[in-house]
Amino acid sequence: MACNSKKAEPEAQGKVLVAYFSATGTTARAAGRIAEETGGEVFEIKPAVPYTSADLDWTDKKSRSSVEMADAEARPALAAVCEDIEGYDTIYVGFPIWWYVAPRIINTFIEAHDLSGKVLIPFATSGGSPIGPCVDALRETYPELDIRQGKLMNR
Repeated sequence: MACNSKKAEPEAQGKVLVAYFSATGTTARAAGRIAEETGGEVFEIKPAVPYTSADLDWTDKKSRSSVEMADAEARPALAAVCEDIEGYDTIYVGFPIWWYVAPRIINTFIEAHDLSGKVLIPFATSGGSPIGPCVDALRETYPELDIRQGKLMNR
């Protein structure tokens, strides 16, 4: 299975992948904008079991998202992996900010792929949280990876 759902000419950064997880569509729109600007190919990070509205209820401590985010070791299963990830040089990794960090499925994505030697650029959407703590947490968890600063993409 190929990662790409959109083909474009690679930019000066080498071959670009825009991988994203989007619970409500907001991050998907941001991923589309980045793919247009970079000429990157798009890969949606999908959970094996899709999230329901009840799963995403952050006010319910027993909701799926709350339980996952309370457990730093949680790794929700992926619906698919990017089979040809070795062909990319720069990977934009997008997500909504949950509990001030990336959702646990982003950890699953990172751990399911060999990203050594690649440049990772996080991008996020949020109702009010900054991206800085997310990037710091990813760098702390994956010190061997080249994780750049990234950007909040709310508008």
